[in-house]
Amino acid sequence: MVIAVNTRFLLNDYLEGYGYFIHECLKRITAAHPEHRFVFIFDRPYNVQFIYTDNITPLVVGPQARHPLLWKWWYDVKIPAVLRKYKADVFISPDGHCSLKTKVPQCMVIHDLAFLHHPLFIKRSHLRYYNKNTPRFIKKASVIATVSRFSKKDIIQQYEINPAKIDIVYSAAKEIFQPVSIQDREVVKNKFTNGKEFFLYVGAIHPRKNLKNLLKGFSRFKKRLQSSIKLVLVGRLAWKYDSFLEELKTYKYRQDVILTGYIDDAELAQVMGAAYALVYLSYFEGFGVPVLEAMQCGVPVITTEGSSMQEIAGEAALYADPGDPASIGEKMMEVYRNETGRAAMIEKGIEKAQQFNWDKTAELLWQSICKCKS
Repeated sequence: MVIAVNTRFLLNDYLEGYGYFIHECLKRITAAHPEHRFVFIFDRPYNVQFIYTDNITPLVVGPQARHPLLWKWWYDVKIPAVLRKYKADVFISPDGHCSLKTKVPQCMVIHDLAFLHHPLFIKRSHLRYYNKNTPRFIKKASVIATVSRFSKKDIIQQYEINPAKIDIVYSAAKEIFQPVSIQDREVVKNKFTNGKEFFLYVGAIHPRKNLKNLLKGFSRFKKRLQSSIKLVLVGRLAWKYDSFLEELKTYKYRQDVILTGYIDDAELAQVMGAAYALVYLSYFEGFGVPVLEAMQCGVPVITTEGSSMQEIAGEAALYADPGDPASIGEKMMEVYRNETGRAAMIEKGIEKAQQFNWDKTAELLWQSICKCKS
């Protein structure tokens, strides 16, 4: 087969979300299937680290597709031309887009439908594009892969699609996330929190991540328990972060909140492993990778009830109502007060995390690709 792949999210030094998913899958799939030819389609100059094997042909096809008008041009004009030129048998698109102007079978990955559930958290131009085109993409794609049963159910309900068309291809966490030693935990705490224990949030500073309610929940925890524990927020400043930073200036427990900004994976794994618990109350996620990263590290998790994260963590986490600061505060108090329960969560989390790995993910995606061709 000639397998063309949308690799525009394989960005050097900025490998998040879609990019990391396709990176981990493709480096395994291309190595495992040398009998097939892969055409990697970039929209900007690429780094050679992403050309994993000799059976890959890399292409740079402009213009850079970074807003709706250029998305339309790139997917419906430029991509079909490449597929014709290289006689592609399958086109893989991992970012929730596909081409509406080709007859080549397409395997499209949709991580979630957050734009439907929380439209205020997305730019209007992007929202219009997704509302108009996502139903078309879902109809056009031969196979849809998504990262959880939660997301599969959501896609079926929103678009009345045949369930047989959707495959579940669970995501995974980076192998670097592992338990850390007592000594390393102390190093992290000394660097970020003056030696104090800390709750941890990991992710972008963005309205969808529900950080305002996390602060309110933390306030309830601090007021009730008078603890010296800190709250560490790790992540880059994303869209609409200004109001959160303004609110933080007048926050009663401002001195107990540490914003680290972006940190690299090696340091993040150390910080995660040193946390007293991860508190990840995002309103909506297709998978929730930080939850799995924490479990791999042997760190307890408090996350969103009724979400994809509950599917991933099962009995290994505590669940709070993301819209209720009292619920969030209560779960923080529970994990802090109940050391026996905390130890049980750690054990269950490590066991649960072993069910997810990139080898399984890559094999599931390969099965979807083969299903697409057949």
